[in-house]
Amino acid sequence: MDAETAPDLTWEALLPPILASAGVAAGREFAVEPLTGGVSSDIVHIRFSDGRQFCAKRALPRLKVASNWQAPLERNHYEVAWLRRANAIVPGAAPQVIGEDRRHGIALLEYLPAEDYLLWKSELLAGRADPSVPVAVASALGSIHAATLNDPTAAAEFPTDHLIDALRLDPYLRFTAARHTFLADRILAVLAATAGTKLALVHGDVSPKNILVSKRDGHPVLLDAECAWYGDPAFDAAFCLNHLVLKSIHLPALGDILLDQAGRFAATWLGHFPAALRPGIEARAAALLPCLMLARVDGKSPVEYLSEINRQAVRDRAIPFIENPASGLVQLFDSLRSSTGQDH
Repeated sequence: MDAETAPDLTWEALLPPILASAGVAAGREFAVEPLTGGVSSDIVHIRFSDGRQFCAKRALPRLKVASNWQAPLERNHYEVAWLRRANAIVPGAAPQVIGEDRRHGIALLEYLPAEDYLLWKSELLAGRADPSVPVAVASALGSIHAATLNDPTAAAEFPTDHLIDALRLDPYLRFTAARHTFLADRILAVLAATAGTKLALVHGDVSPKNILVSKRDGHPVLLDAECAWYGDPAFDAAFCLNHLVLKSIHLPALGDILLDQAGRFAATWLGHFPAALRPGIEARAAALLPCLMLARVDGKSPVEYLSEINRQAVRDRAIPFIENPASGLVQLFDSLRSSTGQDH
């Protein structure tokens, strides 16, 4: 039996060995309850009769989206490796890894209960834009990038160019370029620059849906590092900033607030890099951002909350900056701020 057959096995069959090897089973009975929210994995909540709780995550070979999107199951192992490294750099920045079944693509993680954490995406969509959250996320992310900057051991631990291509570069950029052929050269040039940059450890899915915020002290917890890659940290920043930009269009009453928060995120994150590297990193993030904006309406994984009017508004804002990239993130946000509200 190998990882390709893992999705056909039940959790009841898969969990006892990994629980035992992690030293947490102790002969106790446990219940398994599915958790929702992801498109790339099956996730369950494990509750023991003595009150202990864990989370288990199993990668899927085909993602749960409308398009045919296949992805290697080995990504689960690299997610575990990213979570461990991130916690070593910024304690509490990721869930603790309790155990791993690499053969079946399963990670056993600490369970973070809803009564103790807020989901950043839910907060934003409800109109609660806490200004401390993007700064805290940018600080944690920048710390992880800075700690792994030009680190050959981190580069050797994450030989995942094929995974970032399958999970991000192809479904977001290459697929979108094929749908907008007049922009293809520009988008594919951004893709090539991203793929060719080997600078720091990248999470690859820094989205508000993957970020919990502690109710106790406000520290962010980054989830779902299946796209972990040693590459261009500009991708992480652009990916997260994109969500603030999209929500500024979706929630026009918060438009300027969210763009201001995007600016503070960018400044905080860039501040973690040596001054000599900042212009190049910022320029790559500014070129990536409009490509990702377009990808989230016309790529393989469109965001679900935008109306068709707002999808067109995203295209109208993104395309000019794909054709003529902004000099930096400040210029991009200023332009987006001046257009906020035109379509509402």
